[in-house]
Amino acid sequence: MGDYIYWHLPGFSVFRDLNSTLIDLMREFPNCFYKDYRIGSVYGTFPGAIWNGGRTVLGFCPKNEIERTIKLFNSKHVPVRFTWTNPLIEEKHLNDTFCNLIMRIADNGQNQVLVNTEILEDYLRKNYPNYKFISSTTKRITDPELLHKELEKDYFMVVLDYDMNHDEEVLKGLEPVADRVEILVDEICFPNCPKRLEHYRDEAQKQLGYEIARPFPCPNTQEKKSFADCMNKPAFITREQMQGYIDHGFRNFKLVGRGLPQSLVIDSYIYYLVKDDSSEFIRNQIMKRLDEIAAKRSQCKKRA
Repeated sequence: MGDYIYWHLPGFSVFRDLNSTLIDLMREFPNCFYKDYRIGSVYGTFPGAIWNGGRTVLGFCPKNEIERTIKLFNSKHVPVRFTWTNPLIEEKHLNDTFCNLIMRIADNGQNQVLVNTEILEDYLRKNYPNYKFISSTTKRITDPELLHKELEKDYFMVVLDYDMNHDEEVLKGLEPVADRVEILVDEICFPNCPKRLEHYRDEAQKQLGYEIARPFPCPNTQEKKSFADCMNKPAFITREQMQGYIDHGFRNFKLVGRGLPQSLVIDSYIYYLVKDDSSEFIRNQIMKRLDEIAAKRSQCKKRA
């Protein structure tokens, strides 16, 4: 993977236009972005896929939109990474028509899968061996010994639990395999949350049941979701701290965004990827191009 620093962006479906625009801008105006930064993947799910975990994403996505989205990012040499991390998957869910359709469409050797459960991972490895498999942070591995055992397995990467982001002893111990560890730098949730695994299961049940009405008693629910709020969390990694992680050998960094406002996502992109003297220019370019895409789409609908 060379000496590049790879960033993994949220919401390949819901933020498709934003992510595609950012990738284009990084190539058109490389001097506006930090040196050697690249987009390593766009992660997420298509609406209505029951294997999805972490966040509930309901709705429907037709086959042509799936094909278009995957082709869009793969044509820019960016992998699409599926969040197949639903912890409640059973054998009866493995033959789901929609999820298998998605996997077949994207089965071109470029794309990736985040996994959580053994039953789904075994099924995917057997039926779709061309994908790269990544161990998800939703496993909530906070024991350093178990983390190292996870890294001994056949995973392309392992996503670090964000509660370990600033644990110097853990980070030092990971140096020999740092290029296979992905770090979530701007998590918005509470540190050491005792309800985190329970919350993942609740989201998973809603995904399986196509149901969003039932609220979860999360201590973070009432907070205003903004990038400034992310910055106040103990797990947050600042731009000034980034070089320390890079010096340790870490090359993969993940940004939050699924289920969050697009304004927060844009703020995080500008903060981490764009040089200060170019931030206003790139932000204006993003907003201008998103407006142009929206206007073009509106015209197409009117013609239809």
